Amino acid sequence: MASPSDEALSVTHVEKKKKPPARYWDGPNDGNKVGKDGEQTEQKEQQTQRATKRKQSEDRADGKYISGKPDPFPGPAHIPEDRLQKFKRKEKTKKPRRQNYKLKDMIARSEETSEMAQKQAARLDLLLPEDAGFLEGEEDEDTCTISQEDIADSVDISSGTKYFNLKLSQFGPYRADYSKTGRQLLLGGRRGHVACIDWQSKQLMCEINVMETVNDVKWLHSEAMYAVAQKKWLHIYDSDGIELHCIRKFNDVLRMQFLPYHFLLATASATGFLQYLDVSVGKEVTAICTKGGRLDVMCQNPHNAVIHLGHSNGTVTLWSPNQKEALVKMLCHYGGVRSVAVDKTGTYMVTSGMDKKLKVYDVRTFKVLKSYFLPAGASCLSLSQRGLLSAATGDIVQVYRDVWSTPVTRPYMAHRVQRTVWGMHFCPFEDVLGVGHGDGFTSMLIPGAGEPNFDGLDANPYRSTKQRQEWEVKALLEKIQPELISLDPTELARVDRATFDIKHQDRVQALGFDPLAKEKFIPRYKKKGRSSAGNVERRKRKVAHEDLREDIQKSAEDKKKIEKESKQRAEKKAVLSSQKSALDRFKK
Repeated sequence: MASPSDEALSVTHVEKKKKPPARYWDGPNDGNKVGKDGEQTEQKEQQTQRATKRKQSEDRADGKYISGKPDPFPGPAHIPEDRLQKFKRKEKTKKPRRQNYKLKDMIARSEETSEMAQKQAARLDLLLPEDAGFLEGEEDEDTCTISQEDIADSVDISSGTKYFNLKLSQFGPYRADYSKTGRQLLLGGRRGHVACIDWQSKQLMCEINVMETVNDVKWLHSEAMYAVAQKKWLHIYDSDGIELHCIRKFNDVLRMQFLPYHFLLATASATGFLQYLDVSVGKEVTAICTKGGRLDVMCQNPHNAVIHLGHSNGTVTLWSPNQKEALVKMLCHYGGVRSVAVDKTGTYMVTSGMDKKLKVYDVRTFKVLKSYFLPAGASCLSLSQRGLLSAATGDIVQVYRDVWSTPVTRPYMAHRVQRTVWGMHFCPFEDVLGVGHGDGFTSMLIPGAGEPNFDGLDANPYRSTKQRQEWEVKALLEKIQPELISLDPTELARVDRATFDIKHQDRVQALGFDPLAKEKFIPRYKKKGRSSAGNVERRKRKVAHEDLREDIQKSAEDKKKIEKESKQRAEKKAVLSSQKSALDRFKK
């Protein structure tokens, strides 16, 4: 049996041996030695740590793990080229040839930031899981013959509840409008009935009767306020049905459009006036006499906030609050215009007229792309976020697909309502079409109509009251002034050369000298005889033609390019002339 002393000696792994504590009776030399030894060991440990870190970083650069194994997927993740092109912001800026290092550095940093944002947006695009679908029939089956009841029975329960009918025959016909988030529905009956509904949960927010004719209803910047165009004047109500304002300057209003990023409510009246109301301050921005008679056809271009008006003489005019005259005047139909709609990209415009024709225009060139004949004409038009077109003919609603890319021979979907359609509107971010008619309101299921992924910072359908209030404050701070509305929004980034030259000449005349003129080159004084008269003149001659160098280089490059093209044409001509033709035998 081992003794206790042997056991105590054998146990040596309990803890490390501690250094003896320094005592005041120890000599100063011993303490210094211990301190020096401790410092040396600490320095050695730091050096080894640095060496290991350096080796790890080198291994990562070589595409290896710390363990030494190669990385199976070296470098950043690959991004498809088409996805990068989707988020491309601008073309690369041409850097100046002169030695303007500060400007070159600014351009390089700006391009790096733009490229990083483009790649980040392309990578985050993978996080948008929802995908838009369409209705596909079986073999030799026409999709327009599929009824709404069959679609509602085939889809899931939550989607099936989005098809419903509201029987409101007492106060019809009805106009409908969805909020920007697509969550709330606003109904306005011709005989004075106004109702706000959270249509997905089927909860009634408010219901009033204004006791006079209602021509149109429109949500404002949020679901807390809406405008009603009544028989005499324009009224503003809140979501509880309380009247907030009665604006008597806006009388006999027939149609309304709200510009969300400008906080402007545009109204068209029976007297031929187009008026703009700034709802953030409650003031009239401008009133324009269109001289086009009664204005009951109106829509907006979401891309540039230009208002499109249809007239009884078959013309469509484009308006901005900055000009008293129309920006563009187009003859679209040989009869009166019944309805106008513009897609969300601002590229295509669809019109229908009394001549029973449906025409698709390219707004960039103002030319007709497609023209269709409808047996009874279309009284109401509406375009969805994904480009589906709905056209109402009497009590029949027809939905068309790809009207501007391919010739359409049959509708994508069709549905018959109880009475004549008075207003239609696609719901944002939902495959739903709201139809207001003489017998009430119908919510139709249109697969592939809505945008599947929403921007939570712009229009969030699931936002709370606090989030809505914060969004409203930010939107007011970022409000675009009405002076910036123009036909081409990219003009804001261009320099108006003519106006700049005129202002520059006036400034030169007022000051007596040109403040933008390049200063005369004065060589710097150098010592040791290097600033003699000959050396100074030599240095002046070196920079004498520096301004002309860029022009000379550019002209030389253009000359080389022209010579190369002419040489290629000559070679091509020689190749063609060397080939024998069947008609050569008739040559003399």
